[in-house]
Amino acid sequence: MSFSDILIIMVDLHTHSKISDGYFSPAQLIREAKESGLSAIALTDHDTIDGLESAEKEAVAIGINFIRGIEINIHWTGNPVLGYGGEIHLLGLGIRQPSPAFINAMGKLSNRRETRNREILNRMNELKMNIVWEDVLAVSGGHSVGRPHFADLLVEKKIVKSQGQAFSKYLGIGKPLYVPKKGIGFAEACAIIRESGGIPILAHPESLFIGRSRLPALIRDLKEMGLAGIEAWHPMIKANSCRFWEKLCKSLNLYITEGSDFHALSKGQRLGFSNPGRKIDASILEALPELG
Repeated sequence: MSFSDILIIMVDLHTHSKISDGYFSPAQLIREAKESGLSAIALTDHDTIDGLESAEKEAVAIGINFIRGIEINIHWTGNPVLGYGGEIHLLGLGIRQPSPAFINAMGKLSNRRETRNREILNRMNELKMNIVWEDVLAVSGGHSVGRPHFADLLVEKKIVKSQGQAFSKYLGIGKPLYVPKKGIGFAEACAIIRESGGIPILAHPESLFIGRSRLPALIRDLKEMGLAGIEAWHPMIKANSCRFWEKLCKSLNLYITEGSDFHALSKGQRLGFSNPGRKIDASILEALPELG
């Protein structure tokens, strides 16, 4: 049965569990999605698919359609000469059978993530914060560690008052604890997503930090490297900008997707909403036949 054969009230194509940097376990996330009125959800943890099996098992048990996904960090330095930088994250939607190259790439990303985390920890202790690796693991629950976990730890240790302050004072770009992530190449990421049955989608495109006039040429280049669509609607993008991305997708014949980028209820995020008051409905999945 395809997604278009069933009544979909609300869906979400971009969510995270505690396997990366979300609050809920994969199974809890699925239950939360069901209670929120969703009938389809994608789990897209950062650089890992470790939560997909338990999420899918729970989805089958409670009757919600599940899309196996991932969000991959891309190595991209932008173009300092032209005055833009930013970052690229690539969603892989519909990862049916991870290829050997996909599994190898995830291993590389895991190793690079741990190297980065150890460097953040070293910098914390250079600042006399007296934190050990076991403290970090306790906050992350033993799962993949990211900057939000370090932020939570700084709050727990009463070094800052909030996660936001942790980023603005210590973990944000250019701050004392900021260590750049090392991802994989864009074309490589598209290839391993495709050969694993998935669709490569550019996540939260405003994070590119590129002027409007330069975007069409860049997106055309990314399409030539394998890009299939763009997450045009996302909570961090204002509605007018979302419409710009939607129009650009249509002009370049790219898929248009939407996601909440849900991590936790405490962050004011809502499953199934890509902008305040905007539900993600069935038309998004109907326009993605490869997920059917």
